[in-house]
Amino acid sequence: MGQKVSPIGFRIGITEPWRSRWYAGKKDFSTLLLEDQRIRRFVKKEYHSAAVPRIDIERTRERVTVIIHTARPGLLIGRRGAQVDKLNDELGKLCNKPVAIRTVEISKPELSAQLVAESMAEQLMRRASFRRALKKSAQLTMQAGALGVKMTVAGRLGGAEIARTEKIAMGSVPLNTLSAWVDYGFAQARTPQGVIGIKTWVHRGKFTDFQDDQQQQRGTAS
Repeated sequence: MGQKVSPIGFRIGITEPWRSRWYAGKKDFSTLLLEDQRIRRFVKKEYHSAAVPRIDIERTRERVTVIIHTARPGLLIGRRGAQVDKLNDELGKLCNKPVAIRTVEISKPELSAQLVAESMAEQLMRRASFRRALKKSAQLTMQAGALGVKMTVAGRLGGAEIARTEKIAMGSVPLNTLSAWVDYGFAQARTPQGVIGIKTWVHRGKFTDFQDDQQQQRGTAS
């Protein structure tokens, strides 16, 4: 039996912050949880080109704050903030509450495991060679400053009749070390032959480096 755990879930509440930050009683909890899911799905679907790996949600009685981490803030904000105003209105209809949107720019998208996995999925959907895509993605991540990267693709690779799994690993990825900043991402490539799953682990250093990076991100958040 497998002993696999998501590195993010393993570290939540210890070195990783919660993605949804609010409190609700038993009566309202499920409603608000489903609302969070709808918000995330809507933003990912409508603004997929903005490269959004993570969406944090904070709630008070009066309003909902949606914090969108993006590698292309210009696409999300739009000219003179037109896109943000439109997104505000659309999310306001989903929540039935005033919504405030904050954007956090990701300076190095090659170090975001979710963005690396989504990039791999796009390459596979364009019928690129999975071996070449794996090697290139891993090399770009290491060149961007990662201490280690591990990637797995599984499914009907290259249109083969039988599904199989291929892996690549570079550097070190200490999954059991809580002080290590290990990012995890998952994406699916929907090809004519079937769905291919992509998992990515990126080791970015010690947790103290993560805290410094968070402070920089808060400074650039708008």
